Amino acid sequence: MTIALISDIHANLPALEACLADIDNRAIDTVFCLGDLVGYNIWPNEVIAEIRKRNIPTIAGNYDFGIGRASDECGCAYKTEDDKAMGKISIAYTNETIGAEERKYLRSLPAHIRLEYQLNDTPMNLVLVHGSPRKINEYLFEDRAAISMLRILQLSDADILCFGHTHIPYHRVIRDEHSGRYHHAINTGSVGKPKDGDPRGCYVLLTIDEQSKNSKPDSIAVEFVRFEYDIERAATGIEQSPLPNAYADMLRKGG
Repeated sequence: MTIALISDIHANLPALEACLADIDNRAIDTVFCLGDLVGYNIWPNEVIAEIRKRNIPTIAGNYDFGIGRASDECGCAYKTEDDKAMGKISIAYTNETIGAEERKYLRSLPAHIRLEYQLNDTPMNLVLVHGSPRKINEYLFEDRAAISMLRILQLSDADILCFGHTHIPYHRVIRDEHSGRYHHAINTGSVGKPKDGDPRGCYVLLTIDEQSKNSKPDSIAVEFVRFEYDIERAATGIEQSPLPNAYADMLRKGG
């Protein structure tokens, strides 16, 4: 069972098209999207249409949640006044651009997806969220203390917890010393707005098979796939819109 996990597209249609083309060239059993379809670029309706056309199961990101409710708040933790000011422009632009049916679709998205695989004598629980199981816009960074991350994994009863929101990919394996159970925390990175210094889009291939058990930390495979896309098309789209040009520069630099 090989699963493609995509997240944080942020209205970047060229990136989504390249991502899905890459996925189409692989032997993938299913695709899930971890949210934030909209914001920061000019194609929110087109991105939603592509996700819906392919019937990709999708959860709500914090941006989707806000825009779905016509809110002027996206739940983003902007650090500076400049970031806040640019964020307000992005939210206003997205609210003006989004179609009525697309907004309704965003409102309908679930908060999480929980799957239990039984490929052998040990069930494997896969939980998909956007920020964290506790809050849609909580940031789970890689340097979070192991005891804190383990508590979150236990809270969701996840052998494998997959999430996005930070736009920075990583895979951590944490052992519960009491139960001997290994838990995997996987950040999928971002399809359309990378923040790790690599401007290429990113998604995850997760493979679970008959050998996968929570007592064997290496029995699941996690591959981070980086793909090229037409960054200039996406950046130029921003520059020719009311959105801040700084968002175009971020795409070119990967953060």
